[in-house]
Amino acid sequence: MANPPRAWQRMLSGRRLDLLDPTPMDIEIEDIAHGLAFVARWNGQTVGDYAYSVAEHSLLVETLFGRLAPKAPAKWRLAALLHDAPEYVIGDMISPVKAAVGPGYGALDERLEAAIHIRFGLPAKVPLQIKRQIKKADKISAWMEATQIAGFTEAEATKFFGKPDAQLINDLTIVLRPPVETRTDYTNRHNMLLEQCI
Repeated sequence: MANPPRAWQRMLSGRRLDLLDPTPMDIEIEDIAHGLAFVARWNGQTVGDYAYSVAEHSLLVETLFGRLAPKAPAKWRLAALLHDAPEYVIGDMISPVKAAVGPGYGALDERLEAAIHIRFGLPAKVPLQIKRQIKKADKISAWMEATQIAGFTEAEATKFFGKPDAQLINDLTIVLRPPVETRTDYTNRHNMLLEQCI
C-alpha cells in the first residue's frame, strides 16, 4: 500500500502546517509575513526592481479598508490585513488560473483562512458586510496596481476592477521595496492591530 501524498509544509518557525487540515496552533505571524513578503502579485509581471508582494498589497488593502470604514473596530482592520494570508503557503494565483484550478483551490483557501482567523482571535468567517468592504478595498488596490505598475490603461483597469473614488486614493502610491522591509512593516502592523483588539 502506497503512502498518502505529503500534505504538510515545514515553516521557518519550525511549525509543521497540514495544508489539508490546518490548525491555529501551527500558524505564526512571522511565517505569514515572511511568506507574503516573497510572494509576487501579478505573477511578477510588474515594473520596478522589486516584485510587488502580497504583503505590500495587504498593507494597502488595510489602509483602504480603514478609509472605506473609518469606524470599523480594529478586529476588522486586522481581518483586512489578513485577507490574503493563506497565500503565504498556497501562493497568489491570478483569477484565470484560480478558475482553471476549480473549486478545490477555494476550499483550501477557506480552511487556511479559518485557521488563521481563529489563531488571531477573529471569527472563522468574517461577517458578509465586512467581507464585502474588504473586497471593495481589494478591488481598489487592484486598480491602483494595474494602472501604476502592471501596464494596464485606466480604461482596462476600470473594466475589470471598477473606477475608484479619486479622493480615496489621491495621496496613495504603490510602493516597491525589499521584502525584508515589507515583512517588518506587515508584522508590526499586525501586532499593533492585535493589541488594539484586546
